[in-house]
Amino acid sequence: MCAPSEAVLEKVGGWLRHGDQDLALARHALAMGADCPYDLVAYHAQQCAEKYLKAYLVFRLVDFPYTHNLLRLVELIPPDVPWIGDVEIAAALSSYAVSARYPGEDEPVSESEAREAIQIASDVRMRLRRVLAAAAFAIGVAAIAGRMWPLSKAEWEEARQA
Repeated sequence: MCAPSEAVLEKVGGWLRHGDQDLALARHALAMGADCPYDLVAYHAQQCAEKYLKAYLVFRLVDFPYTHNLLRLVELIPPDVPWIGDVEIAAALSSYAVSARYPGEDEPVSESEAREAIQIASDVRMRLRRVLAAAAFAIGVAAIAGRMWPLSKAEWEEARQA
């Protein structure tokens, strides 16, 4: 893999930051208790996973369609990567991309479903953060990416030692 440009690394950082904001908002909404809009929690969890998948695809210079279908995005990742199974679960969140934003015939999202959506998004986020940091070290762009991506020092150190 050739090293992505600084512009690409910056774009990856933008996707990561937006995904982090979606997950933070989803988690924060749970504090509303009985008034919590669980459908919107699930929507923002889906958005987090979507943005992290798109960040990875941008890093790998893979064009992707305008879609909220997370299975379609996962299918663009080479199937032979050893961690693919860790992100395939994101596909379970795809229905929340539309159902939570528009009134219709969809079933309401329960608290347990919203919490599960947050867990899935969190797992996908953590896996892709590790993958991206390790890849940045492998191709020699970690120093530049470290200034642009919202990863902690501990995450960078873990990737450096891997």
